[in-house]
Amino acid sequence: MTTDSGLNAIFDHIDAGREAALARLIDYVRHPSISAQNIGIAEVADLVTGMLEGLGMEVERLAAPGHPVLLGRYTVDPAKPTVLFYGHYDVQPPEPLELWDSPPFEPEIRDGRIYGRGVGDNKGQHFAQLLAIESHLKVTGTLPCNVLFLLEGEEEVGSPHIARIIRDHGDKLRADLVITADGPMHPTGLPTITYGVRGMMGFELRARTAKRDAHSGNFGGVMPNAVWKLVQLLATMKAPDGTITIDGLADPIVPPTEADLAAMAALPLDVEGLKAEMGMAELDAPAGRPFYERLMFRPTLTINGLHGGYGGPGSKSVLPCEAVAKCDIRLVEAMTPDQALDCVRAHVRRHAPDVEVVAQGGMLPSKTPVDSPWSPVLQGALREAHGVEPIVIPCMGGSLPDYVFTKILGLPAFVIPYANADEANHAPNENLEVKCFLNGIRSGAALLDAIGRQPAGLAKG
Repeated sequence: MTTDSGLNAIFDHIDAGREAALARLIDYVRHPSISAQNIGIAEVADLVTGMLEGLGMEVERLAAPGHPVLLGRYTVDPAKPTVLFYGHYDVQPPEPLELWDSPPFEPEIRDGRIYGRGVGDNKGQHFAQLLAIESHLKVTGTLPCNVLFLLEGEEEVGSPHIARIIRDHGDKLRADLVITADGPMHPTGLPTITYGVRGMMGFELRARTAKRDAHSGNFGGVMPNAVWKLVQLLATMKAPDGTITIDGLADPIVPPTEADLAAMAALPLDVEGLKAEMGMAELDAPAGRPFYERLMFRPTLTINGLHGGYGGPGSKSVLPCEAVAKCDIRLVEAMTPDQALDCVRAHVRRHAPDVEVVAQGGMLPSKTPVDSPWSPVLQGALREAHGVEPIVIPCMGGSLPDYVFTKILGLPAFVIPYANADEANHAPNENLEVKCFLNGIRSGAALLDAIGRQPAGLAKG
């Protein structure tokens, strides 16, 4: 329990407003905002604008292509630190609809969880931040620090314009640190701080060996098989022992620091439980590589799909003339999508020069030092909110556009998720545990309080 009476009063306010907060979240999730299909985006952008203005924020729609990007500003005192909260109001498409136990945009509470598309990713999480701000204002009439709130509507389609927006409007985004509430907490359910994300680079390999498919008997042994061509090419990119064999790909990698390794070693781990949950007999090669090292400090090469020839019921003795492999590479600091793509293109030129490489976009990795001056501040805030020590994760395996904050704005950026590990984001029956949502409001309130107690320019000092 916190010893700060002011924060206790805010926690009491949050507890008293539990039912109202849940009802407001359900109403928010009820509004579709599907960026991939441009459904409801404008309406929800207006809705969120009203939320920010209702908190007394100055709200601006940043000029940019694509879906609206909203910036809310609440200035208390220029001498106090400024925190930039980032989130996204767009959601994934809900399909396949038949796999939902309740309609995706008619949220309901079952067994302590709120079910609905976008409730965990990301509406429930940034709404918890907004309610944390509101709680401070209701109880004290002001905020402990200056706040910027940046909400975009294209995260679920890869944030294609966010870098341009940050570059064009950097003068409006001056802050001391960035906090993103997104993604799942550690499977233990303990509060979590993540200091980095892997980047990614997607690409396709396209092979064509003739102008049409052929009879596998009449042309077998004569016409090259496009699927075999890709299978053989892919086999040159990754060895059976798990080594990625694309020359130069790993050259830019910055190895983990001693602080990174110490934080990694302290993480709770139940490999056998994970294997059982996923139905896996073994981990990917190499067998001896530490579990978290795989997710934090190593690049990957993944075949997302291999398509060609006939895949329907029964058999068809066809010799395919076309094949496509969809792939991605997860990037670690300081790899870049362009550098990784150049390495892939060079590899393909050496091994299968008639195969086409088609870029599918990418995202830079991001890294904030685990021993940042903000670390004890944020960890202490989560300890106040939850009464337990938080989990410290040097880098998460997935990708978020955090690089726009660390590499363009030069700010320390932290991901502090509020959602349960099994939130099923991007899948049917997406959900957010009620206790996680309420604890998220508490966390946001404690973070504001802790940040407000620090001097401006802490990380620069």
